[in-house]
Amino acid sequence: MRSLADIRARTPKSEIFRGQIQHAMLAILLVAGACSWLMDNGGGLWGVSALTWAKIALAVTVAHQIIVAVVFRLQLHLNLAVRLFGDKALAIWGAIFLPMLAARPLLVLATGLASIGTLEGSRMVQLIAGSVLLVPLIWGMHSVIKYFTIPRALGGDHFYDRYANMPMVNQGIFKYFENGMYSFVFLGFWAIALLTGSWNALVLALFQHAYIWVHMYCTEEPDMRIIYRDVA
Repeated sequence: MRSLADIRARTPKSEIFRGQIQHAMLAILLVAGACSWLMDNGGGLWGVSALTWAKIALAVTVAHQIIVAVVFRLQLHLNLAVRLFGDKALAIWGAIFLPMLAARPLLVLATGLASIGTLEGSRMVQLIAGSVLLVPLIWGMHSVIKYFTIPRALGGDHFYDRYANMPMVNQGIFKYFENGMYSFVFLGFWAIALLTGSWNALVLALFQHAYIWVHMYCTEEPDMRIIYRDVA
């Protein structure tokens, strides 16, 4: 039986900071790169320019992933959220995490709608490609909700022993791809960009997909090595 209390007791507290310097440096580079590619190409939505929507999307994404890193590390190593909120800790975290997560594709969509048709190339090809990318998105979302479950996606294994002791998921998309969530669900951002034919939305899609892998390698993977160190 895996015990998070035992894991905390034998893990140096310095692990709280593992990967976070790299996280910060990569975030700065990705934001700088995205900003250099964004275009002030006119248009707008609800009186807000496409460029402004894109910058809001960047800010919300960075804030979201910084908050996730802070909460995951403080909870895993100090049990902070559970000590503060007990059995309600994961639900309270979900109330913070999920709206910010939902805001990310919505802001990419707002950017796309504010700059429809600014992506060069055949609109027919873009529409077909965007529609095709909806297939792995839907499959991935279905697998996450049905097999992986939302509490585990929220990082439940950082909070309570019952989640840390659940078996690895090998159903749905996870039967064929170990990290189907980041690999395929995030294709939804690319679908939005292609369906709206928006250059700025395409830049955001690239940023979103790259930055989630920064989270994976700088925050989540080190945490998984600690939580599941006894799993072959």
